[in-house]
Amino acid sequence: MIKRNTAISLLLVYGAAVNAAPAPVTDLNDSSLTKRVEVIERILDSRTEMQHRIQQQLDDMQNEVSEMRGTLELHNHQLEKILERQRELYLEIDKRIAAVSSQTNQQTTSPNANQNGAADSSQIEMPVVTNASESDAYDRAVNLILRDKQYDLAIPEFQAFINTYPNSTYAPNAHYWLGQLLFNKQQWEKAAEQFQILVSGYPDSSKRADALFKLGVVEQRRDNLARARQLFEQVLSEYPDSASSRLADSRLKAMN
Repeated sequence: MIKRNTAISLLLVYGAAVNAAPAPVTDLNDSSLTKRVEVIERILDSRTEMQHRIQQQLDDMQNEVSEMRGTLELHNHQLEKILERQRELYLEIDKRIAAVSSQTNQQTTSPNANQNGAADSSQIEMPVVTNASESDAYDRAVNLILRDKQYDLAIPEFQAFINTYPNSTYAPNAHYWLGQLLFNKQQWEKAAEQFQILVSGYPDSSKRADALFKLGVVEQRRDNLARARQLFEQVLSEYPDSASSRLADSRLKAMN
């Protein structure tokens, strides 16, 4: 009798403990699922918007870097012109000294030396710079960008320069600037054509890394992501220590 009462007591205590524990509740109604989906969508939208802002900032930085490099390039070009003009003046001075020496020698050997010397002196001409028009044409096009900010007017100037001086030492830079101007106008196909000419035709150009990177950006804008990734990786491989390489690396990380 005592054992039976003890068993009944234990059963009552266990039953009370089970009834006291709260049962887990899982709310799977439509309202809860909708809220969760909305939260996820907001997170994805926020991430996409942030990526777009980052890409825009990268584009702005690249444009600023291009303008700074262009300014440096223009200054270097102007310095080269000054040095070239200085060399021309030295040559002219040497020619005049040589002419005076010749006149002096003639005066000591001929009574008509003064007349002959005067005639020779009058025939001395200043040296002619054969590439002056080419240099001026390039300067004019670059100044429309860097000094005057007349970007639309610069496009035909660079096109005319390339057509007139296809073998110029400034040709690769002209292709780059023309591609950059067309890129800014979102004329992707025409911009890519200019960048590709530089990449393929001028392997030693200082602008090649930038042009290769810009080709990748163009392909990215045209939703050719596989090709864009390939071009960015090419920049990293061929120009690992360049500013273009760092920009390409940022693009690749944003694409992941």
